[in-house]
Amino acid sequence: MDTTDVLIVGAGATGLALGIDLARRGVAARLVEREDALFPGSRGKGIQPRTQEVFDDLGVIDAVLASSGPYPDRMVWRDGERVGEESMFERFEPDAGTPYPAPRMIPQWRTQEILYARLAELGGKVAFGREVTGLTQDADGVDVAFADGTTVRARHVVAADGGRSVIRRALGVGMTGETVDPAPFVVADLRVRGLDRVYWHAFPAADGSVLGLCPLAGTEEFQLAARLPEGSEPDVTEDGVRELVARYTHLAAEDVDEVRWASEFRPRAALADRFRVGRVFLAGDAAHVHSPAGGQGLNTSVQDAYNLGWKLAAVLTGDAPESLLETYEEERRANAAAMLELSTGVHRGEVQRGRATVQLGVGYRESSLSAETRTAPGPVRAGDRAPDAEVPGGRLFDLFRGPHWTLLGATAPPRAGVRTLPTAPESYGPGVFLVRPDGYVGWAGESATEDLAAYLDGVGVR
Repeated sequence: MDTTDVLIVGAGATGLALGIDLARRGVAARLVEREDALFPGSRGKGIQPRTQEVFDDLGVIDAVLASSGPYPDRMVWRDGERVGEESMFERFEPDAGTPYPAPRMIPQWRTQEILYARLAELGGKVAFGREVTGLTQDADGVDVAFADGTTVRARHVVAADGGRSVIRRALGVGMTGETVDPAPFVVADLRVRGLDRVYWHAFPAADGSVLGLCPLAGTEEFQLAARLPEGSEPDVTEDGVRELVARYTHLAAEDVDEVRWASEFRPRAALADRFRVGRVFLAGDAAHVHSPAGGQGLNTSVQDAYNLGWKLAAVLTGDAPESLLETYEEERRANAAAMLELSTGVHRGEVQRGRATVQLGVGYRESSLSAETRTAPGPVRAGDRAPDAEVPGGRLFDLFRGPHWTLLGATAPPRAGVRTLPTAPESYGPGVFLVRPDGYVGWAGESATEDLAAYLDGVGVR
């Protein structure tokens, strides 16, 4: 029987990010995808600042920045006339700890191309056209069956196979959620004549429906996103998309030169009842489904992968106990629930895009992995994202980059695989800080004491 340490099902942004993280850690992982190629559409086009930091660590940020652009302001049209412009999100002043202060816009297909290229650079591959039909597991591994009659046995399986996850259903894991909006939506990638590429153009109708055309950075295309009247039936054929543009805008159907991709959906918010069953983990849309408003779905999904990757590697290639894997559900399910509430709030106009949606405040203070031992903690505490700062020889994020742990404020490395900086940045406040491989403070104390040694033992850093 064909075997591997980790089988990742689904080559979207979640699966690719996890594949990259495991590959750089030397874990034998295999990535399979039901479709014959990468996803062709622009759907998840917003990359939040926290995800840009993740991409920095994974080695793809330069390509993402080169292929992306800032969010354009929205231009509202009525009866063929421009009636006003507005910012798409609340602007705020960045600080020295935030090297990527604003969301970037890049079509999802391009993000996945960049991740796929990085995976290949690290020696990883994707097996396309591999449809999973079911699985069984025992105490030692998981047997995954494919439509072609073959089977792969893995020590662990990660379901990154989307909102209709075959793996989740095979496990019998339910999803709890709600309909965010009863209206049908259409999203499409197209080329259109007669609109500038400076603005995100919005064409509201009197009945509350609306069509938007957003220029996609690095391409000659626009993304169409339309909320249609309740009860209507979307037509996502090329002719149907052309007619939609003609109906809502001052443009004619023939002004649409090409429809590259189109899809329909009804926004909902849903959270898997569990993120782990035995040796199988749920990540990305297989674990949580968002409204696209606010750009939280893909970003939350990538951070699932970033949280899980180092933990799997620590158990499979190091000395970490199996119990470390229990913290994946503990940390990520709570955060996914919060992001679902946020996405729904943005969709319904209750939350403004901006400080609330950039995900820099996402943290794990309540996690069992967060050990705050100081009597008077400063601004950065155990469980918080470790911010950037200027340090001798460069920036703190340069020191973080890679699969290791980092100790700030200590003079000698306590273990192999731990980098050190003798003094923690002033912005962190007083103390010693142990930063996890995913950029969060795991332990914080007055000094490098026996408590730190015990913490490192507990996470398998020996």
